Amino acid sequence: MLNNFSGFPMWGYLGLIMMLTALGVFVFYRRHLLAILMSLEGMMLGQFFLMMNMFMLLGYELYFILMFLVLMVCEAALGLSILVSIVRSHGNDYFNSLTILQC
Repeated sequence: MLNNFSGFPMWGYLGLIMMLTALGVFVFYRRHLLAILMSLEGMMLGQFFLMMNMFMLLGYELYFILMFLVLMVCEAALGLSILVSIVRSHGNDYFNSLTILQC
């Protein structure tokens, strides 16, 4: 099974390691909104590395990668704006202090 990926560069596994590490951060540090946003960006960056490696390996065009990067930036900006509004209204980014009754 590994013989099929013999042309896959060793640094290509960096994306997989990044995604798994970010998933671990997402699971174990879920109390802070900032930690969750950073782990989601880490997962997106890992997906970017994986797609970039696969597209380069298969010889595809990289226009989809550009669209993916644009969506990553939009997602990061939206998450940061939500974080700023929550910190301004509640004073911190703990999920325990956020309830539906306060909003």
